[in-house]
Amino acid sequence: MRVLIPLPDHDFDVTEVAVPWHILRDAGHEVIFATESAGTIPEADPRLLTGVMFGRMGAEPDAKSIYMRLVRSGGFSSTVGWNEIEPGEFDGLILPGGHAPGMRQFLESELLQGKVSKFWSLNRPVGAICHGVLVLARTRDPATQKSVLALRNTTCLPKYLERAAYFLTSWRLGKYYRTSPFYVEDEVRAALEKPDEQFRRGKVILSKRGTMADDSAAFVVRDENYVSARWPGDAYLFASRFEDLLESRPVRGS
Repeated sequence: MRVLIPLPDHDFDVTEVAVPWHILRDAGHEVIFATESAGTIPEADPRLLTGVMFGRMGAEPDAKSIYMRLVRSGGFSSTVGWNEIEPGEFDGLILPGGHAPGMRQFLESELLQGKVSKFWSLNRPVGAICHGVLVLARTRDPATQKSVLALRNTTCLPKYLERAAYFLTSWRLGKYYRTSPFYVEDEVRAALEKPDEQFRRGKVILSKRGTMADDSAAFVVRDENYVSARWPGDAYLFASRFEDLLESRPVRGS
């Protein structure tokens, strides 16, 4: 099957892009990347490759290794433009996150939201992780003018985790961890009809992450054709659950 992963030109999260690509590719699926302008070679947030502060708080070694394989694979060398996206040509859609300033290009694009809205209406698998859930929160259903998430159960980057990262680093990095004026959780909850019932935070996490071999620390939420996750520590379980959903759906055109 063909899965679309739209990206900003730079600053997306290493793990949230590389791990789903790795799992989907190994399952035999085709992953297509899209940037605002066709042919742009996107670049991940460099701090996540070297360490956000004092060599820490970056991506784990396995995720960095997968990302380097992705870069060498040529997967980024032939991106399609957002305006060229034909939603009906894809079987699945993944919206990754990232917290550095370059993500605003991705999170605030009305053009991209329009394409996402059309894909959402097809009732095909959609996955969103961390800040990527904001794209769905901001995407409107043309019939109701409400968010496409209005009636869905979801998770996203928890407010306590976003606040902690910001307070730990703001003295040195300023608003590096504040991509948007509002916390991600606050904006996502505001898009829901019954946020106290629909929003799922999961267990409190501080640093432990799920891995390919052990997903006990990870958390995802599935609601029909939609899968969401909180942060890079959920990426392996998120990608696995999305792949399961993809495999359970009819092949496009059948």
